[in-house]
Amino acid sequence: MCEWCDYKEYEWLLHKSLYWSVYLADVQDYVGRCILVLNRHCGSLSELDISEWIELKTIIDKLEYIYKDILGAELSNWSCLLNNFYKEATPNPHLHLHVRPRYKNAILINNHSYIDTEFAHHYALKKEVLLLDDDKQTLYARMKKHFIL
Repeated sequence: MCEWCDYKEYEWLLHKSLYWSVYLADVQDYVGRCILVLNRHCGSLSELDISEWIELKTIIDKLEYIYKDILGAELSNWSCLLNNFYKEATPNPHLHLHVRPRYKNAILINNHSYIDTEFAHHYALKKEVLLLDDDKQTLYARMKKHFIL
């Protein structure tokens, strides 16, 4: 069984293409954090075929545009860490990437100001959820509006 193959949560789906699904992460410890999930089961980046790489590049371009030009992020941190899958007796990794936009200046959503307190440093593990529920809905709508490929 694979949690990503069986993932049926569409509430935060920003984009679904032939090869990838892009979700606004349910935990918004970094404003705009997303998860990109390969639509087929695959255990590592080295197993991607050229079409999947090309589509991933297109999605990266779109997300970084949204982060920088729409939300005002300074940069994006990308990670592909499959460690949790290997905590199981029989690992069954499913390729996915986390992306955390990083903000030099505060981001304003619904008159609430959010500050990236670790800007220019590695992201914090197990950070508190920052975003209020209404602000998450607003952020999702803003990102979804611009996520047209």
